[in-house]
Amino acid sequence: MSILSGPERSGCLEILNLMSKEDLLSLSDTVTNKMIAVEDITEARATILSFSKSAEELLKRKKVHREIIFKYLAQEGVAMPPSSEKHLLVKRTLELWSSAERATDDPTKRPTPNTDIETAIVKADGDCDTWILGQQFCIWFFQLLNSQNPSLGHQAQDWGPQHFWQDAKLRLVASAGNNQLEEFVGADLVSSRLLALTKEERLHFSPNLEPRGLKTLSSPHGLVLVAVAGTIHRDTVCLGMFEEVVGLIRAPLDNSNWKIKFINMKIRGQDALGGTQTTEPTLTYDSSELKMLCTL
Repeated sequence: MSILSGPERSGCLEILNLMSKEDLLSLSDTVTNKMIAVEDITEARATILSFSKSAEELLKRKKVHREIIFKYLAQEGVAMPPSSEKHLLVKRTLELWSSAERATDDPTKRPTPNTDIETAIVKADGDCDTWILGQQFCIWFFQLLNSQNPSLGHQAQDWGPQHFWQDAKLRLVASAGNNQLEEFVGADLVSSRLLALTKEERLHFSPNLEPRGLKTLSSPHGLVLVAVAGTIHRDTVCLGMFEEVVGLIRAPLDNSNWKIKFINMKIRGQDALGGTQTTEPTLTYDSSELKMLCTL
């Protein structure tokens, strides 16, 4: 039986929640040498946690794919290069859980979540690498937005109009049988509509931070575009896919902080996708379309 610390057990469960049913059942057979038959994925997760000798052993299993660990780290606000090999991701994950365990023992060292765009992407901006900047922004943005979803059980972070320009715009297109267009202008309205997606509609956004799911572009006038694709979930059900383009501009009178100028979001339900489910959603925007948005 395993002896996992609190952070290790919680983190391993989060990772298992990202795995497919087939991989979970196969992994359960592996860790128990097929001595225990499980009937559903809930029982499979519990069995895997009980019979894994250590967190490191579990993470190194073949069925725990590199992409799963990468996605988990991204959701936890830990940015890693997309080309990182699995052993480096495993090492970083174990370090994360170890530091969380030490913080639990010492309340004065508990980390506080990043709730400021500048804090989230300052390192990337210093390197002038817009792709890394975009990756850091997506980690910050979706972690903050998803924290408002009460069904996830996370502490709600500091969401609000302060992260947007006063004249910010949101264009939201939802395709589920027919197209529905919503447009909002103003930081308060844009912030409130996005908040409703997670807090009221209980949606959970899972961005694809690999190169096929994330593109960035910067203009000579200071606008940075971040385009990202991903999947949308409610509880354990995948409802469809989304694509989002965000325009970021620095606010020189606000400590040079980055603020959101506009968001264009497309949401496509499973019906609009032909009933298929994609494990690695990719962007349909091409470079010319993004360049046009840079001139708006």
